Amino acid sequence: MKAFGTRSRSLVDRRSFVQAGMLGVGGLGLADLARLRAEAATSEAGKPPHERTAVILFWLSGGPGHMETWDPKPDAPVEYRGPFGALATKVPGVHFGELMPKLAERMDQLAVLRSVNHGSGDHTKGNHWMLTGFEGPAFNAPDNRRQRRPAMGAAVAKVRGANEPGMPPYVGVPHLRGGTDNLFHYSAYLGGACNPFVVNSDPSRADFAVRNLTLASGLTHHRLGDRLQLLQSMDTLRRAGDATMDDLDQHHQQAFELLTSRRVRDAFDIEAEPAAVRESYGMHTFGQSALVARRLVEHGVTFVTVNCEPWDHHGSANRYQTAEGAKLLIPPLDHAMSGLIDDLIQRGLYERTLVVAMGEFGRTPKMNQYAGRDHWGRTFSVLMGCGSMSMGQVVGRSSARGETVVNRPISPEDVAATMYRHLGIDGSRTTFRDQLDRPMPLISDGQPIAELFG
Repeated sequence: MKAFGTRSRSLVDRRSFVQAGMLGVGGLGLADLARLRAEAATSEAGKPPHERTAVILFWLSGGPGHMETWDPKPDAPVEYRGPFGALATKVPGVHFGELMPKLAERMDQLAVLRSVNHGSGDHTKGNHWMLTGFEGPAFNAPDNRRQRRPAMGAAVAKVRGANEPGMPPYVGVPHLRGGTDNLFHYSAYLGGACNPFVVNSDPSRADFAVRNLTLASGLTHHRLGDRLQLLQSMDTLRRAGDATMDDLDQHHQQAFELLTSRRVRDAFDIEAEPAAVRESYGMHTFGQSALVARRLVEHGVTFVTVNCEPWDHHGSANRYQTAEGAKLLIPPLDHAMSGLIDDLIQRGLYERTLVVAMGEFGRTPKMNQYAGRDHWGRTFSVLMGCGSMSMGQVVGRSSARGETVVNRPISPEDVAATMYRHLGIDGSRTTFRDQLDRPMPLISDGQPIAELFG
């Protein structure tokens, strides 16, 4: 995986500063984050609470089966409906898979999009499509790791910045690894300043620590200050021949402030939460990552990706069977999301926070010979929840066996446009320039899902 960080030409040797705290391989560098803060501070400072909208994305890399989650087919033949039954939800006539009792009880606070589709069973294409809104390279293409468009979180970092000066705008927790071709969470042509702050530590562990905000062993704040001063001196010597470096001193100073910021460190301090609150999310990676996401949104982060365990359950090639994988992953997801929704409501944050759960596609409606399901992009489900949107409804319908869209097809761009609209971003009127200086619209054809804003 490519490492995104500060520009290589900025310094010959930053090793001593990197030891103090880079923000993760594949993530946002300290100086990059400082640069974004410098750009965004003026426009974002002093926002009233009703404008401090945020998104928490549960990224289910590998593709969860829609039959086992939000679009069960209890009347279909057994080879289609699979090993589980369906549960009635709080909304009459709407059912979830039987492993989601907590979310079923909260269906009046949720909306299910059951007709999302892009037609591809390619992990690489699907990951890119759902994370950016645009089709990505094929798995077997020579450029299959090249990100063509910015991830939604990166675009939000560029356009909106953080809701609170001093906080990163875009964070990934616990990491952004794992899953098949889980590659496209980054900024593409928007630059390193829009990459995510990646936690790279499991908040369910007793030794949880955000390594990117922890000083290397034996490195005190005083010594870090000395190294920063040396770094600035080196940059001063190099600045004469490079006008782009004029503001490096300020950026490195801001990076130093981030590393030593109590506000940022407090945002990640889940030990400050009462035991009952932590338990309400579930004492596992899903639950405690969701709790970190709530704390981050509360402290001013705009977009948080909770990266879940891989969902690629074929039943073959050392992959879980559908029943095994579902029992392992669905209950903690159900617990985590339910705890998050309750907590957001109780804290008055649900009105401004959109919670989304999705993967790159669904699974084949018909079980395979290994008691698993393969890849399916012709119709699948996305779950959304937000207190200021129209909840308690299903948008779109799949066929009786979950094979195709029957009505109201929804594209990945529509999903992205909906998330952007919640954040006050008109994707159709937002354009960036790529590496070749071509205009690249944030949204080309997608439309926000009107039913959610009625």
